Amino acid sequence: MASDTVPLVIGGQDVLTSDTFDVVSPATGKFLHKSSSANVAEAVAAVDAAAGALSAWSRTQVHERRAILLRAADVIQTRGDELKSAMRDETGSDDAWGDLNLRIATETILYAASCLVNLEGKMPAIADPGREALLIREPYGVVFSIAPWNAPIPLGIRAIVWAVGAGNTVVLKGSELSPKSLHLVCSVLWEAGLPPGVLNFFTTAPAHAAAVTSAVIAHAHVKKINFTGSTTVGRIIAQTAGAHLKPVLLELGGKAPSIVLEDADLALAARHCALGAFLHAGQICMSTERILVHERVRDEFATELVAAVKGEGALVADALRKGATLLYGDHDDEEEHDAKTRMRPVVVAEVTPSMDVYRTESFGPTVSLISFKDEADAVAIANDTEYGLVAAVFSRDLRRALGVARKIETGAVHINSMTPHDEPSLPHGGAKDSGYGRFGAGFDEWTRPKTITFDSQPQ
Repeated sequence: MASDTVPLVIGGQDVLTSDTFDVVSPATGKFLHKSSSANVAEAVAAVDAAAGALSAWSRTQVHERRAILLRAADVIQTRGDELKSAMRDETGSDDAWGDLNLRIATETILYAASCLVNLEGKMPAIADPGREALLIREPYGVVFSIAPWNAPIPLGIRAIVWAVGAGNTVVLKGSELSPKSLHLVCSVLWEAGLPPGVLNFFTTAPAHAAAVTSAVIAHAHVKKINFTGSTTVGRIIAQTAGAHLKPVLLELGGKAPSIVLEDADLALAARHCALGAFLHAGQICMSTERILVHERVRDEFATELVAAVKGEGALVADALRKGATLLYGDHDDEEEHDAKTRMRPVVVAEVTPSMDVYRTESFGPTVSLISFKDEADAVAIANDTEYGLVAAVFSRDLRRALGVARKIETGAVHINSMTPHDEPSLPHGGAKDSGYGRFGAGFDEWTRPKTITFDSQPQ
C-alpha cells in the first residue's frame, strides 16, 4: 500500500477514490489513516472483474489452486507482524489476540488446501436400466463476502479461501473499522499468486454501505453471499438476498451460555468462563455472556469466578436499576486512557428475564451469573434466547454433559472448555437468530451439486 489511503482493488488494480473516510484507533481515538470509499459504480466494477475472471479460474486445476493456498500460508507467516500491527491499530487488540488470530488464519488456509484433494463427485445407483448418473460439485460463481472488524485476519481469510479454493471468484467488502487489516489479508493471497480479478476488495463509508451492499447483492453475476456480523444487519442481508433468490451463509450474534453443573471442577469452570467472557474484551460472537450455575455450588463458584476475573455499561446499568447486584466490577470505572473506550470486566449476579442484559448481546466485557435448580431448569434458561451460536457445559461426568449438550439449541457445545472455539476442521455456524450455513469443514458450502445422467449402453 504505497499511500496512506487504503485503496480498493478491482481486477488487480489499486483504485483510490475521491471519496474517502477516516479510520481512527478505538483505543486512543487518534487518526490512523484514510480509506477509499466505493460508490455503487465502483462496487459493480469489482463484481464485473470477478465475473470476468471466473471462467479461467473455475477451470484451474485443483493442484494449482492448492499450491497458491500453500504459498499463502507461508506469506501470512512471513508478514505476520505487519498484519498484527494493522489489526492492533484498527481494533485495539493486544498481542495475544493477534497471535491467536494469525494462528487460526494460517490453520484455515492449510486446512482448506488439504481439503481440495477431496473435491470429488459420485456415481449413485439409479433405477432407470441402461442409464447411469454422475453427481458432481461445481462452484457457484461470484461470491460476495462481507467480513467484520473484530477479528479481521482469520475472518477475512475464511471469507476468501474456501470460496476461491472451490473455484469461485470473490468480491470482499471489508469493514470500515478495519479496512487496512482486511486489505492486507487480501494482499496475502495476491502475493501468493491469485490471478487478477479472482479476489477483489472494497470498503465504503457507512453512509453509503446500504446502497452499495444492496447493489452488489442484486447484481446478476453474484451467486452467493456470506456475512459475518450482527443479527440486525444479517436479517437485512438475508431479506435482500431472498428478494433475488440467492443463497446466503450467515454467522451472526450470540448470547452464549456456560452451564456449570454441581459436579463440575469449579476452578476449571471459573477459569474458562472468565476467559470466554473477557477474551478480546468480550468482542467475539462466541463470547460467554451467561454463566448458569447450580444453586448448590453458586457461592463457591462465584468466589472462584471473581478470583479468575481479577488475575457493557448500558446493559449493566439497566440490570442494576431493575434489581441486579454487582458481584464484581464497576461499570462506571474506566482505566486511564486517552480515549474513554475501555471498560473493566463486569460480572452481574441476580439477573432476571426482565433485564436487558438477560437477552441482549453485550459484545463487551460483561457476563451474567444466573442460578438454576436442576438440569431441566438449566437447559430451559440456556435456550431462553433468540440466539443459538454456541454454549458450554462443565461437569466431571462426560455422559451427563453430553446429555445436556444435546438439548441445547446451538450450533456447537463445548464440554469443559470455554465458548469461544474456532477450528477450521469443524463446521462453524449457528441456529435460530445466530444464522444458518457453516464455515469450515470442507467445500460443500461453496459448491453446488449437479446431476448428469447418460446412456450407459449407447445404441
